Amino acid sequence: MRDFNFHTANVLDYPCYIIAEIGVNHGGDVHLGKEMIRAAKQSGADAVKFQTFTAETLVTTGTPKVKYQENTTHRDESHYEMIRKLELRREDHKTLKEFCDSQGIDFISTPYDIQSAVFLDTLGVSMFKTASADLVDLPLQEFLAKTGKPVIIATGMSSLGEVEVTVNIYRQHHPPKDLRIALLHCVSSYPSSNKSLNLRAMQTLQAAFGTVVGFSDHSMGFLAATTAVALGAKIIEKHFTLDKAMPGPDHRASSTPEEFSELVEAIRHTEEVLGANIKKCQEEERQMAQVSRKSIVAAKNISAGERIQLEHLCMKRPGTGLPASAIPEVVNKIARRDLCKDEVLSWSDVNE
Repeated sequence: MRDFNFHTANVLDYPCYIIAEIGVNHGGDVHLGKEMIRAAKQSGADAVKFQTFTAETLVTTGTPKVKYQENTTHRDESHYEMIRKLELRREDHKTLKEFCDSQGIDFISTPYDIQSAVFLDTLGVSMFKTASADLVDLPLQEFLAKTGKPVIIATGMSSLGEVEVTVNIYRQHHPPKDLRIALLHCVSSYPSSNKSLNLRAMQTLQAAFGTVVGFSDHSMGFLAATTAVALGAKIIEKHFTLDKAMPGPDHRASSTPEEFSELVEAIRHTEEVLGANIKKCQEEERQMAQVSRKSIVAAKNISAGERIQLEHLCMKRPGTGLPASAIPEVVNKIARRDLCKDEVLSWSDVNE
């Protein structure tokens, strides 16, 4: 397990934190949940994330399904009935967290109400993650802010002003140096189209609030996630399933273990390519620099005791001698020995 750093001052020192969003893909089956945890760990995830709710406290009986849920669940099943089947019991949470601990992967769950948040806090979770829809559940955000634990806040469906209201709740409870929140850019559509992803908005979040930022990816493939990493994402979340054909609302828009492994590998390669923000000669360039850069050389034979003039010098390969920046210091010096045409000059060849 890896302790993610929520302070932006040191965030460049940390690799991207990758969350496998199991969500409700376990279908209420704790044994399937365990299989998914094991597969997520093998696929390279740093954490798995579940959802903590009860249908009774989350949904009114008249709540309709959204379009993607209509297409992925039984037509005669209501929204309430769908949610009811996807609940995890409290004892199941404990079982799954203990299994995560044994597998060396972080356990995260999204509370959908204050009672669920109280339970997760008592369970001993190290951090919280809130759903995009609950960015505007201000009482829930207020409670989470008071726990003092890190919170990852998804921002799908929101405006910058709505995000500001929620961020200010956390600022009211924590001084800047203790503010441990991360904002995830997100498009709440399953799957999201590429034209809707608007990844530059993630940079807008970072500039506006100075927090760690990331991307909750509901698109197909891993291009969007790797692009987000290149734009500064330090957290990537992606839905995870064992089989897209399994029953449930989210499987079709989820990644299989094989796809998730490719995602993790692509992110790690992207981080490797991005490197550090220091411009310097890389170790593997040094031999090239010694050969292909130029040094000050004698443009003609120069006799010992002769005063060196600009026309006595030129720049040629290799780059093992004096650089061009030394020309003003070499001109008008006295040659200490005979120098042949094309000979690379060194400081020992001229008098001070």
